[in-house]
Amino acid sequence: MTASEQDPSVRGRGAADGGSIVSLDDGDIHVRQDGPRGAPALLLVHGSASSTRSWDAMAPLLTGAHRVIRIDLLGHGRSARPARSGYGVPDQARRAGMVLDRLGVEHAVAVGHSSGGVVATALAEQRPALVSALALINTGPALDALRAPETAAMDLAQWPPTDEQLRAFASTAVSRPGYQIPEVLLDDVRGMTLHTLATTTHAIRSYLQEQPLPNRLTVLGKPLLVLFGEADRRWRSSSAADYLKVPGAQVELLPGLGHSPLLEDPQRTARSLLAFTAPRPARVD
Repeated sequence: MTASEQDPSVRGRGAADGGSIVSLDDGDIHVRQDGPRGAPALLLVHGSASSTRSWDAMAPLLTGAHRVIRIDLLGHGRSARPARSGYGVPDQARRAGMVLDRLGVEHAVAVGHSSGGVVATALAEQRPALVSALALINTGPALDALRAPETAAMDLAQWPPTDEQLRAFASTAVSRPGYQIPEVLLDDVRGMTLHTLATTTHAIRSYLQEQPLPNRLTVLGKPLLVLFGEADRRWRSSSAADYLKVPGAQVELLPGLGHSPLLEDPQRTARSLLAFTAPRPARVD
């Protein structure tokens, strides 16, 4: 029996996605697990205004070699949306670490998309023994890498947004011609509270303003993969080069893809991630 099966705070949800709920003191966290439980763990962390469902197309490509663990950050997806809980980056990272503890995971590669990479970085800062390596997918290194918005921001005075506002906002998340954001991901935005959206957005900006990610990652000394869609419409793809200051960092630009390679080309994105996490042969001197 695994540690998670013994822990009463981990309970089956009976949801269509086969997920479960991890009960924490400040809110329930929805978790989805796929792949062999004894395989090396990958923690997948979604971006702002998204959920575990953003990984639906890519997760099955990773389960042959990994125990794939996806979480809905507090305030997102099927997790709780408390009005007063802390939505700061360190708080979200702490919860992610507690979820892994409850599931009996001792080591994991933390993979984050967009602002999920910020949470993954904070988790590695808090729990360096837990996070063995990091992979960041279109995670801006600092606020000066933000591109000027192509469309008007959603009017937060009117919530939830209209379908037109929502689709205009979502359009900059992809660049592949003809690709349409899945309706379930638009539903994730509609399901958020205004408080959660505003506070999580502010928290990400504050964390990046405090210190750029490459500086934080250099101190950590963890293996690092950075994937960046070359046609990103939210962050300057050239800013991916900022991560080269991290010793040993692998930085890869993905031509023809935008801010969400995991949606636009999951096979291409998974290949790079699997190559990064593959066991390396021991050196023979």
